[in-house]
Amino acid sequence: MEETKSRFRRICVFCGSSSGKKATYHDAALQLAHQLVERKIDLVYGGGSVGLMGLISQAVHDGGRHVLGYLFRLSLQISIIYTY
Repeated sequence: MEETKSRFRRICVFCGSSSGKKATYHDAALQLAHQLVERKIDLVYGGGSVGLMGLISQAVHDGGRHVLGYLFRLSLQISIIYTY
């Protein structure tokens, strides 16, 4: 696989805490995660462990990139925090 480097060091992504109603959402989330890893871009995201947020963050983390979750106070109260 040819490696591509981006001028961006980090990209912030906010998406749903559900998987979405269409399989294309799942596929697009994984495609985005793989592009971030391939281009050596770290992820800043909503901090959730479920749905599309969890899918993207886990794939980027598994690809060896840094993942930074930005948690809102409500997320802390309902325990959807990702712990690797």
